[in-house]
Amino acid sequence: MKTFHKTLIKALAGASLLCAAGLVQAEVKELRIIASGGTSAESIKEAYIKPFTERTGIKVSIESPTSLGKLQAMVTSGQVDNVLVELGATNVSQARALDQIEDLDWDLIDPEPMFPEARLDDAFGYQYFSTILSWAKGTEPMESWEDFWNVEDFPGKRSLPDYPGYTLPLALMADGVKPDELYPLDIERAFNSLEKIKDHVAVWWQAGAQAPQLLEDGEVKYAASWSGRVTDNPELEHNYNEGLLQLAYFVVPKGAPADLKEAAMGLLHEMSKASNQSIAIDIIPYTGASPDIDEELPADKIHLYPTTEENRKVQTLGDPDWTAENAKEIERRWQEFKLGL
Repeated sequence: MKTFHKTLIKALAGASLLCAAGLVQAEVKELRIIASGGTSAESIKEAYIKPFTERTGIKVSIESPTSLGKLQAMVTSGQVDNVLVELGATNVSQARALDQIEDLDWDLIDPEPMFPEARLDDAFGYQYFSTILSWAKGTEPMESWEDFWNVEDFPGKRSLPDYPGYTLPLALMADGVKPDELYPLDIERAFNSLEKIKDHVAVWWQAGAQAPQLLEDGEVKYAASWSGRVTDNPELEHNYNEGLLQLAYFVVPKGAPADLKEAAMGLLHEMSKASNQSIAIDIIPYTGASPDIDEELPADKIHLYPTTEENRKVQTLGDPDWTAENAKEIERRWQEFKLGL
């Protein structure tokens, strides 16, 4: 009898929560979020917002582009109009240190299985990308960053990101540091490694579209590229080995209205579904946080994406907390390096 009573109490409590959530959704008519623009925003609309709106009736509008500065401005002014903001992993660490984001309600999100680094107390990892080796078809293929640094056996101009958070780990792997031993980064060793190749770097790119364009135009023979820019390009080839895996998150700004925040957890639930993530992949070649994504993909395309089993196991995750804590020192050294000081 006691067991029956406990079960009944739990059932009633669960029903109450569902009713409360339903009331919130009935009251909330629209959510506003900030996210990256372009095809990334289109993937969010089609794969996640569409089923969320169909299920709840709540409309979702996207403001683009995103930035840590926009989040800071909202929180500082107290005018938190956007309930979810997309941030890169390092910016999430910085926002957390500044006390500008709130914990998520994971009970309400009720996610499908997720990779552990995507499920943080205060951040929902929704989209992975990698920095990987790439080259034009017909070029001698590479297997490692050591090959990338080997200009004798692999001659030709290179292109690397003008972002030390991405480039310093590559320089260390080229110098023999094992991927699982990268962090904390040995900054001095990384810059010494970069000195060996800097005369062969034709372009330090600042926009993700630059690297594939440089390869297609023949301005460089090899480039470190963001995976989504090259893996589905029929003119280019790539290798995920020693790729640097990164993650974009959604966060809730400090001071977000409680009803909007509660409703937004339902949108994050949609982002956790492998079936929805497979829809997003058809629009932009980045994967979500589901460890079951292989089951949703055609067998002949599994090699294209950053978190499928065969690619994830040969890559390493960046350490955004370390990068955020050391951002000022890294940037200072980076500028000195570029100026030849």
